[in-house]
Amino acid sequence: MKIILQTGLLSLLVALEAFAIEMPAIFSDQMVLQRNAEVTVWGKAEPGEIITVTGSWGSEASAQADENGDWSVQLKTTDTGGPYSLEVANKVTTLAFEDVLLGEVWLCSGQSNMEMPMQGWPPNDLIQNSKEEISAADYPDIRLYTVERTISAQELTDTDGTWKVCTPESVAEFSATAYFFGRNLHTELGVPIGLIHASWGGTPVEAWTSTEALRTVDEMRETLEKIESSRDDVLKYNRWLASHETVQFKSSGEDRFTSLEFNDAQCANPGYDDENWRSMAQPTLWEETGMGQWDGVVWYRKNISVPPEWAGQPLTLELGPIDDMDATYFNGNLVGRNEVEGVWQKDRMYTVPGDLVKSGENLIAVRVIDTGGGGGIYGDPKEMQLYPGDEKGEALSLAGDWKYLPIAELHNGEYYRFGIETAEFFERPEVPITVGASTPSCLYNGMIAPITPLTIRGVIWYQGEANTGRPEQYKTLFPTMIRDWRDQFGQENMPFYYVQIAPYDYGPETASQRLREAQFETLSVPYTGMAVTLDIGNPDNIHPANKQDVGKRLARWALVNEYGKDAIPSGPLYTSMEKIDGKVILHFDYADGGLKITGDGSANFRIAGNDRTFYPANVKVRKSTIVVSHPEVPNPVAVRYAWDDTSAASLFNKAGLPASSFRTDDWED
Repeated sequence: MKIILQTGLLSLLVALEAFAIEMPAIFSDQMVLQRNAEVTVWGKAEPGEIITVTGSWGSEASAQADENGDWSVQLKTTDTGGPYSLEVANKVTTLAFEDVLLGEVWLCSGQSNMEMPMQGWPPNDLIQNSKEEISAADYPDIRLYTVERTISAQELTDTDGTWKVCTPESVAEFSATAYFFGRNLHTELGVPIGLIHASWGGTPVEAWTSTEALRTVDEMRETLEKIESSRDDVLKYNRWLASHETVQFKSSGEDRFTSLEFNDAQCANPGYDDENWRSMAQPTLWEETGMGQWDGVVWYRKNISVPPEWAGQPLTLELGPIDDMDATYFNGNLVGRNEVEGVWQKDRMYTVPGDLVKSGENLIAVRVIDTGGGGGIYGDPKEMQLYPGDEKGEALSLAGDWKYLPIAELHNGEYYRFGIETAEFFERPEVPITVGASTPSCLYNGMIAPITPLTIRGVIWYQGEANTGRPEQYKTLFPTMIRDWRDQFGQENMPFYYVQIAPYDYGPETASQRLREAQFETLSVPYTGMAVTLDIGNPDNIHPANKQDVGKRLARWALVNEYGKDAIPSGPLYTSMEKIDGKVILHFDYADGGLKITGDGSANFRIAGNDRTFYPANVKVRKSTIVVSHPEVPNPVAVRYAWDDTSAASLFNKAGLPASSFRTDDWED
């Protein structure tokens, strides 16, 4: 952006007045504005000031700043083109934004599967063919904008970020799903694409929904009232937090956590006095304790009595999985660390050198960094143990009480470090409700509200994993959020395309197929589309590597519905059933041209009668329908397909797209 002072004799005071025009961060050089539209341009100025906005494609609009200094104009854009300039001027100065393109602008949001960057989160969460894809990502007409993570109890008017040209360097840290979606649009349409990425891993849908909309959901009202009544306490807490020093760290890169230091020498030292620390039973997530929704750095310490015969021997130290990162010490010496993003599911197993092991009391100290969602040492108690070599039969359990001290809080991208001498975290101002990334409305307030005046073409969304424990509620919350965003952006029919969560083993307490069902039912909301991923998931990793097909399937919906491409936008979607001669005939949308079953398709189909006992079904394809039966079910009443956490797709249409999981009944599991 250039700042151009108007010609004439200007005093220094008048020159400084030139900076009275303030623009949101979403306006910068290299941005993309929605083509063939009346786009909103807005900002702040001196009250009463006349602001003129000019696009070099031949459009101009003016407005007067109101008593609060707010102004906005509707600026007409033309068809695809650029690079252009956008000038915002008052009587003193002109702000000139350069290299502006007119094209298609999409907002890309959700939780970690949308957040997952092109470079992945090594070593476990990787993007398929990442290096090759990054090196080939040279698209000058694709522009990328990432909204910085921001939590707020009230709606903000601006957010940090800047537009970047898509290059191998800029795309590496950008959302993979968003990039592949945008690349498909750009390749098919040949027009500039602007991608605005705003996501946060491990967050529920209600965090992304405005307070105004959530008030219509009965189950949210009590929490919203607590947030409202806690507003002054939250402000007090934030002032207390801001009084602490911050720890500088890089905003990106694999090594950005390895160089951080949080009183390591003291907290890992066996001689350090931890009398002021408190006790917490391990393993457990912080969110399940009095800490609540809290992100940051916590030290743990535990003294363990080692048998005399172990002295001088190498020991194996197991802690189970840690969310997200750890540095682990034994008697003050670092014995293991996992300090890159994406290792939150990795079991920690470290070797303790024999020369560190002594008879009697030994200290284990663990520094845990959590960047969002759940945090802490959270696995099975049996996974926390210490034993010589590989002699697990002699293991000492490490589960139970550990001393702990939160030492730094992560808040809006910065670590605020607390003093350790007085354990001041435990004396912090009390807040009736924790305001964090999972708090209702707090991500909408900080990351979506600031850009809602912007004119966009539509939204893509990848979220749901964090709501798998509340699938019935999601049936209300998700459509509420979609309608809310349409209201907030002022676009009643704004396209909203989303990803149905992939198969993953969530454990026996979760039935993620019911969350997929809630997403399926959300297709009843007009102008929506769902990308099914039953065939490209990974039951052992909640972050599947194949984001290329995810982006392609989202783009397919947009290309068909928004841009007139002649194609089938979705895999088969169940619509109805009929019973004939002891068999069930299943009907589907998007099945024209026939259906196909791969592998042993019957393994995914179950059929039941009135006794609600399900049997593996006999399955036959009959053109665009599926016929299912079983000799033990002469009078069938219900069929289910891929109705569990981990089943992969076996039913496809002629376009090679998978069917969504479904059931024909509404029985309680």
